[in-house]
This record gives sequence, C-alpha cells and structure tokens, in this order.
Amino acid sequence: MLLDYPPDRITLFLHNNEVYHEPHIADSWPQLQDHFSAVKLVGPEEALTPGEARDMAMDRCRQDPECEFYFSLDADAVITNQQALRILIEENRKVIAPMLSRHGKLWSNFWGALSPDEYYARSEDYVELVQRKRVGVWNVPYISQAYVIRGETLRAELPQREVFSGSDTDPDMAFCKSLREKGIFLHLSNQYEFGRLLATSRYDTDHLHPDLWQIFDNPLDWKEQYIHENYSRALEGEGLVEQPCPDVYWFPLLSDQMCDELVEEMEHYGQWSGGRHEDSRLAGGYENVPTVDIHMKQVGYEDQWLQLLRTYVGPMTESLFPGYHTKTRAVMNFVVRYRPDEQPSLRPHHDSSTFTLNVALNHKDLDYEGGGCRFLRYDCVISAPRKGWGLLHPGRLTHYHEGLPTTRGTRYIMVSFVDP
Repeated sequence: MLLDYPPDRITLFLHNNEVYHEPHIADSWPQLQDHFSAVKLVGPEEALTPGEARDMAMDRCRQDPECEFYFSLDADAVITNQQALRILIEENRKVIAPMLSRHGKLWSNFWGALSPDEYYARSEDYVELVQRKRVGVWNVPYISQAYVIRGETLRAELPQREVFSGSDTDPDMAFCKSLREKGIFLHLSNQYEFGRLLATSRYDTDHLHPDLWQIFDNPLDWKEQYIHENYSRALEGEGLVEQPCPDVYWFPLLSDQMCDELVEEMEHYGQWSGGRHEDSRLAGGYENVPTVDIHMKQVGYEDQWLQLLRTYVGPMTESLFPGYHTKTRAVMNFVVRYRPDEQPSLRPHHDSSTFTLNVALNHKDLDYEGGGCRFLRYDCVISAPRKGWGLLHPGRLTHYHEGLPTTRGTRYIMVSFVDP
C-alpha cells in the first residue's frame, strides 16, 4: 500500500495476533519507524482479542485532540489507489469506507441491507454496487475491513471505549450496530477503484513461502508477485519474444521472486533424486534420461503449476505456434539441479512432449558457470539463459538437444513436458 499522503502526518498502530508474522514485522520495523511520525506495535504476547485491539487503536485517536481522522485497515484489504485516503477525507463524512471486493467475486466489505435479526441480507442493488454499474456514495448498514472515521465524531458522538468488544457478536458487527443505534450513518464510496480484498481462509503457513500457493485464491496479487513484469508486453507482441534457434522461443515468464522461492522450496524439501534410471516416482519405475530433480507433485505444487501453464504458458504457446491449440496438460513438471560434482550435464535426448517449457531459475556467471542448451540438429547453442525467462520448443521428433556442462556453482531450471 502506497498512499499519496504525508507520512509525517500519520501515526501507525499495528496489531499482530499471529506469532508466525513476528519475523515479517521485525524485518519491516526499522522502515516503519523511519516512515511514520510514530509507530505503536501490539503483538501476540498481549493476548488481546481482535475487538480489544480495535478498541485500543480507536481510543488512541479519540484521546488525541490532534487526531483528525482514524483510518482502519485490515490485513486482507489491499489498497491500490494511492489517492484513496485523500478521496475519502474529501467526501467530508463522519464515517466512510472504500468499496472493496474479492477479484471476480461478489464478496465485499459492505452489506446492502439487514435481515430482521440484523444479519446479512442482500439489497436489490448490491450486485450493481459491487460491480460498479451504479456509482456514488451510499448509506449502508454495515462496513468492514477499511474505513475512515472523523476524530471529532469519536470524541463527540462515540466517546465510550468498548465499541468493538462490548458484545458477544463479531467486532465489526458490534461496531456498526453501535453507530446505527447512535444515528451515525455508515457511508460507502464506489466512485473509484480503490483496491480489493484477499481470500485468506486457505492460507497455509506450513509452506516455506505460502504466497506461492495463492494462484487460485488471489490471482491478481499472485501475478504481481510472481509473473515477470514484461510478460504481458511479450504476449501482446511488443517485440520482447526472441527466437535464438529455429522454433525455439524465449520470453519473460517468472519474476526473480518466483525463481528464488521455487529454488528455496525445493532445497527446503531436500529430497533430490539421485539422477538414476530407476525412479519409483514414475509409473513404470524407469527414467530413460534421468536428472537430479524434484517433481512439483512431491512438494504439493502440481495443481498450482498446471494453473500457471494454463493461464500464462498456454496463451503464449498459441501465439507463437499459430494453428496449434494446447490443452496444457503436463504430468512431468520438475526442478532440475546441475552441479559439477553431482550431475553437470545431460546427454542428447528428445523430450516426451509436444512442446517443452524450460525456465532458468538463477543467474549465469553469478550463481554458476557453464551450462546452457544445445540443439544438435541445428547446431544452435543457448549459452546464457536469463533468469525467469522461459524457453519454449517442440519436444519429440525435431528438437534433439542436450544440457551443456555446468562447471562451477549450482544451476537450477524448471521443466515441463506439455501435451505428452
């Protein structure tokens, strides 16, 4: 979140209820202290309920006569509009929220109506508001996850401390009910695109890098982190795709972060194959051209990788090979490790695929020396693979190739045999 608002005019209150996130906050702490006028951290050791923590944060604004606005933002709310805070303040409302929803879903941070027992009810115009077919500032009965409250409203009309924790209901429901009972309108603006909500219910912290697994639940945020910044330009034909050998295409695919985290996940798992022909992971138990590798299925990443192939590699393939329609089906998806003292190279072979994807996961000359790929029929060598760039080439019949020796360091590549 980057807001176009003077940071020296913002005091930050941060409540973290998860021990898992303490190292992440510790890494960011010096930057946070330098950025804002003051920072207050309440960690899991305080054992506060979410309602108690929200009461504490709001009361800090209430007790400070110089606090003009209280901006509450939950961890699953992503603000992408840098002008968001200014826009909300300029609306001059006592309470106002930016409309946020999950990407491609109707799940949002507001209710359009209440049921008789004061729970959720869908209003007639709810879908139109979420999809921004009707835009404006709306009076709604419930808001959550992101909102701005005037400091004077807290001091004059909401003076009690226990706003969120004063009942047995959900903290946000208790907050909204308190405001409704006092006649304070809850406003919602959908005049602009403010951002989105994250889906967090399936966030699995057992993984070394849990964000890697979010391609299904949070595809936009996943793409921003893990797909190369120039991929879209390459797909749109802006001259970024290269053809270093006949029918071998080279294009930006993965971000540096994706490459690094894939390697770290594999090394964290650690069960590399021995590069032998006998391979119990395969249905027949035999690998004709063995490598030292780990299959995506072994680390529980097969479904996510296949989704990446469908979403990003499939469209690129059909653009580069006109007339071919790919089902992007792949049963062999694996990370290969080359080392001089382990397996430095790979003998000439055909791949058991219609086409193969080969992505370099680290830097030549920085992380390793040597390496590369030679297509024997064309006597064409790609000696300096670029980190995050994918090589796309036909598999069986035409593109007989070999992996050239790695002479120093460790080289990692990601390989998929597509449409076998």
